Amino acid sequence: LIARRRRTSCYFYPRAWPSVRSADWWERVVLKEFGPQDWLEKFRMSKETFFYVCNQLRPGLAPHSTHFHPHSTHFHPTLPLEKRVAVALWHLATNVEYQTLSPLFGVGPSTVQTCVREVSYAVVLLLKPLYLRLPNEKELENMVRIFRTRWGFPHCIGALDSLHIPIHPPLRLSADYCNGQGWPSILTQATVDAVLESSSLWVLAKEGRLCPNPPKHFMGKAQKYVLLGDATYPLQDWILKPYQEDENLTQRQLQFNYRLKRAHSVIENAFLRLKARWQILLKCDDCSLELLPTLVLACCILPHATGPPDLPNPCQPAPAAMEDGRAEQVRELMCQYFESCGE
Repeated sequence: LIARRRRTSCYFYPRAWPSVRSADWWERVVLKEFGPQDWLEKFRMSKETFFYVCNQLRPGLAPHSTHFHPHSTHFHPTLPLEKRVAVALWHLATNVEYQTLSPLFGVGPSTVQTCVREVSYAVVLLLKPLYLRLPNEKELENMVRIFRTRWGFPHCIGALDSLHIPIHPPLRLSADYCNGQGWPSILTQATVDAVLESSSLWVLAKEGRLCPNPPKHFMGKAQKYVLLGDATYPLQDWILKPYQEDENLTQRQLQFNYRLKRAHSVIENAFLRLKARWQILLKCDDCSLELLPTLVLACCILPHATGPPDLPNPCQPAPAAMEDGRAEQVRELMCQYFESCGE
């Protein structure tokens, strides 16, 4: 995913609503009285976009369409599709608890939970093929052009990072979800060691499907496109990371580190925007562990926005056994490139 740096003048200010809700609050207040700012604040999208998304999800949320989730047993044909989507998006956007959201829409907490689950599965089933797919050769070339022109980093198609999402696991499983800084979380995207090695990204790269076949030439040599990672990632001929910081680094290595870190910030900004828009990612307390991967993926599929400060992102460095000796030659080629083109 490539995120663009941009400033925004869109800030969300809480709006007070009456404490007593009625079953028709959605129809009477939201649909008739909500202004553009209210839609952005509560649903993270305009009213027009909301109904566009509802139409896209309609095949998966129509009555009796439980085929996309084997555990789906609760459908509410009397609850309008738009209201079900609204309940789910409001929860994802604001992280309001089920018990608090329940009287707001005049439904029970279990219905709120069902809406979040079913809408999340529908987003993944119906929208993932449209927005999260392997890019073709022309799209890869466009990614290379963007990274070169915007960030000054050549032969690169993206950046890698991992995002820790705090969770509240069952007591008996707390040790299984404890990260390097001692608090429970789940990881999104790819990270180091066995997680990265068992990911689809690793398989795609090893099969050569992240670059044209044969690879394009760079600095006179056939070279795979690269992804940029931080120090926690293993050095591969398709993953570049900074040189280890010490007093022995040469000027060209320092320049390489500077260029890589500057370009790598694109994914850090993307994570900031993702968590700002879908605040459920700040801490998942109400969500079941079984639903979490689907919920997180749904948030990644839905549009992003800028917002509040990030959370810590702890990771352990990749083991040396994962390092690829040939990758050092790729870093050296990059150093030569930056040395030849200057600032």
